[in-house]
Amino acid sequence: MSKFITFEGCEGSGKSTQVALFKEYLEKKGAKYIFLREPGGTDISEKIRNVILDVSNSEMTDETEALLYASARAQLISQKILPSLKNGTLVFCDRYIDSSFAYQSYARGLGLEFVKKINSYAIENCMPDYTVFLNISPTEAFKRKGGVDKDDRLELSGADFHEKVYSGYLALAKENPDRFIMIDCSGSKWQTHEKIVKELEKRGVL
Repeated sequence: MSKFITFEGCEGSGKSTQVALFKEYLEKKGAKYIFLREPGGTDISEKIRNVILDVSNSEMTDETEALLYASARAQLISQKILPSLKNGTLVFCDRYIDSSFAYQSYARGLGLEFVKKINSYAIENCMPDYTVFLNISPTEAFKRKGGVDKDDRLELSGADFHEKVYSGYLALAKENPDRFIMIDCSGSKWQTHEKIVKELEKRGVL
């Protein structure tokens, strides 16, 4: 199998920008790769994504949200991730299981065991080799971003929620030091991009 790399970060961390820059880098390098996103990446998973992020779904329970993420993930793994890895294709994913741990386990207060249990079937044989985490606090991230996106249900969850997400990520990184690649993204987008490439090269991914 090839390598499976995920990108994680709090809202406003610049993750989308870094994903775009990294895609350009891979294109120039001529690498055999596929880039996916969560929730999404397949027709079914994208439909689930729309339900999760729809601001009109204000009555959605935390448990429902977590189960929807797990469902979208199961479809993505079966349809895209595992087949690509078996074909020797580098797989990169914008968010994955650590998002569920940070957002649902820690910030929503559902606990690690609940999230692990509902995701156990999907991720049993499909954990990332490495997780690139863009390390910047929510306060600094939203300041740099210019505020929250009024059309994104998760971004509208409040400052306390996003601080819990960040704390959750830091706890996950501490528990998984060999998998997490902590990237200080306080500099320019180009400096952050160079750090990501350097760290992945060091680990033999690129």
